[in-house]
Parts: sequence; C-alpha cells; structure tokens
Amino acid sequence: MADSTRVGQSTLRLVKGDITDLEIEAFVYYAAENLALGSGYGTAISMRGGPGVQEELKQHGRKKVTEVVITDAGDMKANYIIHAVGPKFQEENLPAKLRRTIINALKAAEAKGVTAVAFPPMGAGFYGVPLPQSADITLTTIADYLKGDTKISDVAVVLLDNREYQPFESKLAGMGGK
Repeated sequence: MADSTRVGQSTLRLVKGDITDLEIEAFVYYAAENLALGSGYGTAISMRGGPGVQEELKQHGRKKVTEVVITDAGDMKANYIIHAVGPKFQEENLPAKLRRTIINALKAAEAKGVTAVAFPPMGAGFYGVPLPQSADITLTTIADYLKGDTKISDVAVVLLDNREYQPFESKLAGMGGK
C-alpha cells in the first residue's frame, strides 16, 4: 500500500503505477494548450480510451495555462479525464500558475461530482518541472485544498517509478504522512 495521510475528512495518498490504468473516478492529465494528446500518457490515453477522448477535446479549442477541461475517459477504468494546462519549467510565476492549475483541476472535479481523483507529478517529465519542486507544490496545494470545505474524499498522486516516488514520499513524510 502507498504512503498516505489524512487531511481534513479526506485521504491524500501516493501510488506507484500508471495513472492511465488506475481504477478511480477521474485522473488529471497535464495537457498542452492545444489539448492534443501527445506522447507519453497522451498516447496511453489515446490507445486505452479510444478516439472519442480526442474528438471530445476538439470541441474545446485551445486553453490558457491554468485552465482545465473535463472529458469522458472512454474505455479506460476511470470515468473522467481532467485535462489541466499547466506551466512549463522556468515559465514566469511557475509556482503560482502550478498551484492555480491544481486548484482548478480540484474545483472541476468537484463540479462534476467526483469524490476520488488522481494527479500525476504535476509539471514533471516533459514540461521540465524538477521533481522536488513538483512534489512540494503538488502535495502542499492539494493538502491546503482538502483542509477546506470539499466533498473530495480521496486524492492519489500517481508516480511511475522510484525516481518519481522518492521526492513525493519525502515531502509527504514531512507533512505527517505514514
């Protein structure tokens, strides 16, 4: 079982695995402004979810950094995908933009009635945000949100391997995770 901590009435937990193969109500995909499903998890979403996901995205046009769009997850185990357009490494005001992106994803999940949502290491990987910075901003922002009045009861941060997992595990331990 992954590391976890209680925040308010919710659980914040770390999971090792592939976010596109997780059984959860909704997961967040760190999207490009044009909402095209590119390489990496975008390819997995296209393959596992089917062509309907990209077709649904075409109806939304381009989005600005911090904006989110929710689509059906097609044939995947999740019900919804929250496509969150986040900042790239060294972009101006990166921490504030990344926090706003995460908050907007959580608000969109709540607006859809989702109570369990999974996040990737926000901004890490292709977009270049260093894992320790991603861990700090992602976990702190989610925990702060969960301390408020929310119906979200379960947030998983899904990390592909030990390289991704370790900075998040260290940050969560510092927050009182077990």
